[in-house]
Amino acid sequence: MADSEEVPPASDIPPNEGTSRLRPTGRFVGRALTCLIFALAGFLFYTSAHTANGTNLRNDNTLLRLSDLIQQRSQENATSDAQVGALRAQIDQLAQSHPGNPADQARLAALEQAAGLDPLTGPGLTVTLNDAPPNATARIPGVPQPQPDDLVIHQQDLQAVVNALWRGGARGIQVQDQRLISTSAVRCVGNQLILQGRVYSPPYVIKAVGTPKALETALNGDIYIQTYLQYVTAYGLGWKVQSSRAMTLPGYSGTVDLQYAKQG
Repeated sequence: MADSEEVPPASDIPPNEGTSRLRPTGRFVGRALTCLIFALAGFLFYTSAHTANGTNLRNDNTLLRLSDLIQQRSQENATSDAQVGALRAQIDQLAQSHPGNPADQARLAALEQAAGLDPLTGPGLTVTLNDAPPNATARIPGVPQPQPDDLVIHQQDLQAVVNALWRGGARGIQVQDQRLISTSAVRCVGNQLILQGRVYSPPYVIKAVGTPKALETALNGDIYIQTYLQYVTAYGLGWKVQSSRAMTLPGYSGTVDLQYAKQG
């Protein structure tokens, strides 16, 4: 390697040509500008303090959090569903007091039953899913410690149970306190279920009227539920299946009108 050229000390390096030191006049102007900036900053601090008048300008109590808004709308939807149910009961009473063609009445009753608008009674299953206990860890050797998503119920878990029950011949399904109909969508935001405009937290209870043995066979044969059961064993997610000789599902009481977007 060639010898590098020796660099003189910084004190020996001459200043660049064309560079001049700050003159006294420039130094005075710089100090005056600095004082002016500090004075303006002080004035702004004083004005802000005087406006606040000792109060917190960022009071969180004055802001409606998104979660509060969701809960409020959920309660409003529940009230609306109850009102719709009461009105539908009045319509049924009026229809019974003024019967029309018997054939039409029978056809209407069959359609209402198939649509889930009437209560349904019969044998069936109740499936309960729940989050893992707080601070859950791996319960069996060789399993990695869980991530937060491993310990909560997800949308696909609920959908897997509902779909398996339909395949098992369920005549009707209820999730939490609501009857499912053809337009129902099981959706989750985080680990909260949003069903037909209302919000629910775990545990999630799913009931199905049908032949209990056929329903349970469909649950056990579902590949997604088999994966979920592995997490039940590994981390303690909740899973409980109970058969019933007789259960009653309520009729759907919400609106049946389709909601869809329109081009402005």
